[in-house]
Amino acid sequence: MSRWLVTGASGMLAAEVLGRLRAEGEQVVGLRRDDLDLRDGRAVRDAVAECGPDVVVNCAAWTAVDDAETHEEEALAVNGHGVRALAEACERAGARLIQPSTDYVFDGTSLDPYREDAPTSPINAYGRTKLAGEQAVLEVLPETGYVVRTAWLYGAAGRNFVATIAGLEKSRPALDVVDDQHGQPTWAGDLAGWIVELARAAPEAGVYHATGSGRASWYDFAREIFTLVGADPGRINPVSSKEFPRPAPRPAYSVLGHDRWNRAGLPPMRDWREALRESDVLR
Repeated sequence: MSRWLVTGASGMLAAEVLGRLRAEGEQVVGLRRDDLDLRDGRAVRDAVAECGPDVVVNCAAWTAVDDAETHEEEALAVNGHGVRALAEACERAGARLIQPSTDYVFDGTSLDPYREDAPTSPINAYGRTKLAGEQAVLEVLPETGYVVRTAWLYGAAGRNFVATIAGLEKSRPALDVVDDQHGQPTWAGDLAGWIVELARAAPEAGVYHATGSGRASWYDFAREIFTLVGADPGRINPVSSKEFPRPAPRPAYSVLGHDRWNRAGLPPMRDWREALRESDVLR
């Protein structure tokens, strides 16, 4: 039995990871931001040393994508420098580190799924800060560090696209949703299970992509949500991203390839539609 440490314990993904590990009887410590601020290097060192984990899953992150455009240094302090401090603490403790990351490290101009070794080129501040965290893990922990890129994540805890669309369905006769951004909706419950299996299998360290199978536009995703709550998907109108300008530009294409997890013998995630039907988000 391994000893686990999960940071960012109040977040969407952490809640799923902690729930799964506790249900399986694992020894796990969850630390919220009030318990551990990654910006405090000494606190990070002390927390890891005190816990003595075999595996650390870092779910602590600056996730406010638009706010990062005007607060990049603050976001970098968590997503970059804080991750480096955690990686260094894991190195001293002899612990493996699993670092969730994002499709936003890519520029979204590809026409084919991004491979794990595809060149990175983030187009917004959030992506740059997450890339800094990736680089820290791979530099400090070349043999025991895992970067797990995911995309379009949703879950029962916290704000997310599924809950937002389901809520708007009740209050608006019609919705405009962009149809020119494509990615892979990923249920946090499935991702949590995949992270646990990755840690247990302990394949070669490095970058792995973990997203729901298939692909969709936000428009496709919204229509599926409407269908599942018994609403008419015809009430959703496809529009261009230009209709919804945001402070941070979004990649137009965020489909990630899964070649490396296949080579590692890890099971692929199921189709995103199946996961959405079986998730607890719409219950």
